[in-house]
Amino acid sequence: MKRAAPLAASIVALVLLFHVGRVRCLPESTLRRSSPPATDGLCAALIRPSGYPCSEHTVETEDGHLLGIQHIPHGRKGLDGNPRRPVFLQHGLFMGGDAWFANSVDESLGFILVDSGFDVWVGNVRGTSWSHGHSTLSVHDKEFWDWSWQELAQYDLLAMISYVYLVTNSKIFYIGHSQGTIMGLAAFTMPEVVQMIESAALLCPISYLDHISSTFVLRAVSLHLDQLLLSMGIHQLNFRSDMGIEILDTICDGHMDCNNLLASITGDNCCFNLSRMDYYLEFEPHPSSTKNIRHLFQMIRKGTFAKYDYGLLGNLKHYHQLHPPAFDLADIPNSLPLWMGYGGKDALSDITDLQRTIKELKSKPKMLYIDDYGHVDFILSEKAKDDVYGELIKFLKSQECYSSY
Repeated sequence: MKRAAPLAASIVALVLLFHVGRVRCLPESTLRRSSPPATDGLCAALIRPSGYPCSEHTVETEDGHLLGIQHIPHGRKGLDGNPRRPVFLQHGLFMGGDAWFANSVDESLGFILVDSGFDVWVGNVRGTSWSHGHSTLSVHDKEFWDWSWQELAQYDLLAMISYVYLVTNSKIFYIGHSQGTIMGLAAFTMPEVVQMIESAALLCPISYLDHISSTFVLRAVSLHLDQLLLSMGIHQLNFRSDMGIEILDTICDGHMDCNNLLASITGDNCCFNLSRMDYYLEFEPHPSSTKNIRHLFQMIRKGTFAKYDYGLLGNLKHYHQLHPPAFDLADIPNSLPLWMGYGGKDALSDITDLQRTIKELKSKPKMLYIDDYGHVDFILSEKAKDDVYGELIKFLKSQECYSSY
């Protein structure tokens, strides 16, 4: 593995590529034995040491996955007596809820939202380190990893949003990054989800991927990496493993500078804090499923925003039609206010694809464009507090005032 060292130094880039039915809500005091104790969660690892109150919660999805949610009710100075509206944060691919707290307290969106008067809830999809397995399956079972972002939208997001909605008895402000925006846009076509959402802010929004310019991802697509891994029986993608490093090395070898892997994947980032790389790697990357990658690669190849393609016979079995149904963005009601932040250097959330998304929506979102921002900058930039988060919070508070009438 001649490139293991430089790949390990930049592996965090991979975490930044891209989160119906009966919900079982399990409070912290009644977690299943398959869940780790609260002292082992994200609260204890990152949030409480920064001086913020934090509690762990677990939600079971309709298909049995146990998801960890963190709740930060107020800032370090305690409650101020003012009502706080719930904000739900949804991370991207190969990431966990820690992504919202990875920079300093003054630069991380999760902490900034708490200190700005919001009631912050943090989601973690199935397979990530902060979620807690499955009610019947082991992580060693291939069935545990039989999912893509379709299930993350239809099951995980529904379960987590429903839990926060029931606990707070309030509509929720939704914030997603990358894969978290794919999940959000797909879920917002579902009436049972969108009725619980007050408004949504999408960082590096994605619903179409057929114009991405990421050299690393395009090479992986051309190699049919997704199909190769599934044919080898590799259902979990864990880039902390030796196999994960070998996969990266194979893609990179002789085709790109592995020392510049971050830019090869995400595009140039103006303000990513490289000095915190070791800190990021304490938590990232989280595992995901090979099927999830294949679904994303299908989007790139086919130019669609649709459910997972099982092939003609598989589609007949799952969908009773030859082709997978599309997620129709026109089904998102124009009564849902949307805010989108995107950058001119983003190699994943391409401007052409985003324009197609906007055209298909019933309502026109409020937009923030930053010419020199890449995919990573919107959550890890040293300047995002001034460049992005001020405008995002202004949007949320304008909706808060509007909904109070």
